[in-house]
Amino acid sequence: MGAVDILAGKKPVLGINSLGRIGKLTLWHHIGRKYFKEIVVNQGREIGTNLNAVVQTLEKDSTYGLIHTFLFGINAKPIIKILDEKKGQLLIDGIPVTILREARNPRDIPWGDYGVEVVAECTGKFRDPTLPADEGRGSIRGHFLGGAKVVINSSAFKIKNSGLSMPDDAATLIYGINHQSYEGGKHTLISAASCTTTGLAHMIKPLLDHMDVSSILTASMSTIHAVTNSQSVLDNVPKAGAKDLRKSRSILDNIILTSTNAAEALALVVPEVKRIGFMADSVRVPIKTESLIILNMTFQCQLSNKGKVCVIDAKAINKIYKETAENDSEQLLVYSEEQNVSCDVSKINAAVVIEGSFNHTRTAFIDIDLSQIPQISSEMAQSFSIDKIQVPVVHAKIFGWYDNEYGSYTNRMGDLAVYVHKKLQ
Repeated sequence: MGAVDILAGKKPVLGINSLGRIGKLTLWHHIGRKYFKEIVVNQGREIGTNLNAVVQTLEKDSTYGLIHTFLFGINAKPIIKILDEKKGQLLIDGIPVTILREARNPRDIPWGDYGVEVVAECTGKFRDPTLPADEGRGSIRGHFLGGAKVVINSSAFKIKNSGLSMPDDAATLIYGINHQSYEGGKHTLISAASCTTTGLAHMIKPLLDHMDVSSILTASMSTIHAVTNSQSVLDNVPKAGAKDLRKSRSILDNIILTSTNAAEALALVVPEVKRIGFMADSVRVPIKTESLIILNMTFQCQLSNKGKVCVIDAKAINKIYKETAENDSEQLLVYSEEQNVSCDVSKINAAVVIEGSFNHTRTAFIDIDLSQIPQISSEMAQSFSIDKIQVPVVHAKIFGWYDNEYGSYTNRMGDLAVYVHKKLQ
């Protein structure tokens, strides 16, 4: 028996709701990790004509290849066996996996019958933590009626009723940023935020840990993001009420501008950014995975003793990232001075890979007319010996790669699931 079995008197069992992109890769992650000794996957419907269709769905992936070669190398042999067609029982590299194919509403999924305590909610549909467990069309809280103790949502929470606030038992946690604020017994609903928020949080936190937040004047982010299943393969007609018409355009042929909730979610895990007017947007490009965050920050400079030289420059910023990477035992942030392209970061087990060779800064001096500052009266301005002052500012452009499906997001969500489960024991 393992240490967890001895302590808890039972084996750890993970539940996964949906075999979409994150659900399937979450299964891959935990098959390789071997912390959970059994996994129960709810798809809520039949897949193909028999259980072999499920096996092929789990075994093959257009982005990452075959599960056995992905996890164990090119000489690995197939690792999935069918144990019981009717019961949906598989054995994947020694881990029993049960596929449930009946319930679509979370309240009807019998997690408790299988000993599941932690559920990874990966449908992307149940995002409102304020809806009651018995909500007719389904609610993330419905998993509790089925026996789950904690639900980890693979996307940001979204409260539909603007008059309601976030419930006390709900928290947004990113592993390596604020996961240690998890309180067992209190936090039963957890959002793992998003892939972009995960990468962004790991980019900005080292800077905030080393710099005075008040010196940051502005910050913004653009993510050059791989396509997702929320987009259309070919042009189609937008749904009623659709606000973003671009999402109905073909992902094969277009660069598509869209929005992201990364700025709002970032403030939940790194509260310091609330003092900064942070903006974020997304540019979808036709590749399957790997994305790039371009972080723009403007600082009020502190000048060196040598005169008009700002102490914040690309060299100083890269030093912060390099030291963070060197002191990070889990390598959640990787610092690179190589000239990478997107494919190079596929499968890398890191929240973000800093492209140090391309980070750069520019310093400028802004003339400020004292008479235009609202807090200074005209009489006071006339009493000054000068009517203008120069304020040194530096604009920094920082680049961070992340594998938005497996390497960055799914792995960090897996870390979070293991951490939460250990705290339950």
